[in-house]
Amino acid sequence: MEQLGSALVTVVLGVGGCVAYFYGSNFLLDRLFPAEGRDGVYRPRNLKVQSWVRPWLFLGPALLLLTIYLVYPIVETLWLSVHDRTGDAFVGGANYAWAFSDPQFRQSIFNNVLWLLVVPAASTFFGLVIAVLTDRIWWGNIAKSLVFMPLAISFVGASVIWKFVYDYRGEGQEQIGLLNAIVTALGGDPQVWIALPFWNNFFLMVILVWIQTGFATVILAAALRGVPEDTIEAAVIDGANPFQTFFYIVVPQITGTILVVWTTITVLVLKVFDIVLTMTNGQWNTIVLANLMFDWMFRGGGDFGRGAAIAVIIMVAVIPIMVWNIRRAQQEAGGH
Repeated sequence: MEQLGSALVTVVLGVGGCVAYFYGSNFLLDRLFPAEGRDGVYRPRNLKVQSWVRPWLFLGPALLLLTIYLVYPIVETLWLSVHDRTGDAFVGGANYAWAFSDPQFRQSIFNNVLWLLVVPAASTFFGLVIAVLTDRIWWGNIAKSLVFMPLAISFVGASVIWKFVYDYRGEGQEQIGLLNAIVTALGGDPQVWIALPFWNNFFLMVILVWIQTGFATVILAAALRGVPEDTIEAAVIDGANPFQTFFYIVVPQITGTILVVWTTITVLVLKVFDIVLTMTNGQWNTIVLANLMFDWMFRGGGDFGRGAAIAVIIMVAVIPIMVWNIRRAQQEAGGH
């Protein structure tokens, strides 16, 4: 009850503060630059000042908060990355030199590259296949809704679900994990799937592919609906078979959307963290950059310098893809 009261007071103060700011700032602007003088003559200069200042009264606070929210963390992270573990002593590029000589960091880079190679490609491929297969059937929307459903589940929730799929019980015990149940039913031996070196990375990737395939399906299905029917009919009249029609007529017309889906999932993969933390906690050679950053930043006494250096490396890796995505979106919107 006390928390509810505090939340209510906060909402009232926040909304009341915004209303007071906008009414107060407008009142002050009108008094400082009155549109009409005592003699009843309008002042063009004051009207011009009002028209210039008034929009910034509304946009200014939001832009200021947005700038602080986006710029300050970047500046602070860059600053920490060239300081020691406490953030007091300047160490230059020592944290970056340590990162590229650390075996665990190289393992993280290797795992991130694996994720980047597999997850965006697999999610986009399965999304495209499902979008095509469900495009012209009456229960297509139902199928797409089912495929899209995992996107509503958090990464941690999805990991818990897949923990039951990969669950392992000792020899002689009943296997409640779906994968081990299938393996033992076929006469094989149960395995601790998430502890199998190298291959366990792929078992974790399956979870993200399962989540992101729905996103790819929905976007690509919309793109398929935009392909002109006459181009497909012309290809069929010219004797093209379904595969030729798909690869030579349909795919070239939705290539831009495929690339956008692929790059969007790529950016997400570079930030993957929750699944690895929940499933293996980075053990058995499954650690990725985000988990390594978390470990150095908050575990083992914390080393803000090394943690920040890893965060900067992740940010630098994401920037080119983000820039490409934004430029692509601007081009599609008619910009340059």
